[in-house]
Amino acid sequence: MAKVTRDDVARLAGTSTAVVSYVINNGPRPVAPATRERVLAAIKELGYRPDRVAQAMASRRTDLIGLIVPDARQPFFAEMAHAVEQAAAERGKMVLVGNSDYLDEREVHYLRAFLGMRVSGLILISQGPSENAAAEIEAWDARVVLLHERPEAIDDVAVVLDDVGGAQLAVRHLLEHGHDYVACLGGTEITPTVGDPVTDHVEGWRRAMHEAGRPTDGRLFQAPYNRYDAYKVALDLLAGPDRPPAIFCATDDQAFGVLRAARELRIDVPGELAVAGFDDVKEAHLTDPPLTTVGSDRPAMARAAVDLVLDDGVRVSGSRRERVKQFPSALVVRHSCGCA
Repeated sequence: MAKVTRDDVARLAGTSTAVVSYVINNGPRPVAPATRERVLAAIKELGYRPDRVAQAMASRRTDLIGLIVPDARQPFFAEMAHAVEQAAAERGKMVLVGNSDYLDEREVHYLRAFLGMRVSGLILISQGPSENAAAEIEAWDARVVLLHERPEAIDDVAVVLDDVGGAQLAVRHLLEHGHDYVACLGGTEITPTVGDPVTDHVEGWRRAMHEAGRPTDGRLFQAPYNRYDAYKVALDLLAGPDRPPAIFCATDDQAFGVLRAARELRIDVPGELAVAGFDDVKEAHLTDPPLTTVGSDRPAMARAAVDLVLDDGVRVSGSRRERVKQFPSALVVRHSCGCA
């Protein structure tokens, strides 16, 4: 059976092949509604399937968006990736996902791979300082939007959250329950990384503690971002002689580890220990007790990132601050903090 071509569609619809192209690609020129209907009917009748490879070769760009995340196994990144995929589908694009595993060389590997595939744009949730990634982006002159994290080395448009303000909201709320102080489970970095959300969460904790006149020395504990390793850190912390009355965790996944450790040690939450997290992943509804945390409008952030990466004017001029779209944080109160 002969392959159906765009010429066949044009003949049946009584139009030119250019008009068929405009309908298939939704532009760049408008098509009258009646003509569009004829073309779509011809496509359906003939069973025409556009040759996406040929289109990509002609335009030197595919209908793909590259998305690089640190670890899609973590709930926050999984939910953000899903939100990006949905937003991309609304724009007629598909998403390729790569995991950097918090490794600089893996991040650069996916940058090269996706940009070499001529993706329409690339959304990067960076794994850290990213000097090598910055050099790679500059070499390709790539269209990149940073999401969630904005490393100092990469001067591209970013969609981020008010991480400092969100952490302040959570810590203030814990202090309002009458606790003498709030301990913090931060990340694993000894030296703070500029633009890293966890660094900002720790900074928000510090500000809230200082506002309340509470010292922070000796009350910040390093812990990996995942629940499994955070659980091990929490076991040692909660079993020790100086068990804190309340803990703010830089991520919800860390908070899940803390809740598990408290249950294993028969520590009542929130009666003997108040806990709050950051991210408001869906699983936070289902913990026992349900987790008080800091949330954001992830679908709106994902939509903004997709719109920016597909916008020809994305590489706008202006100061670094002007090139950042910041979304507000919101305190999501459940029961782990002590609220009914």
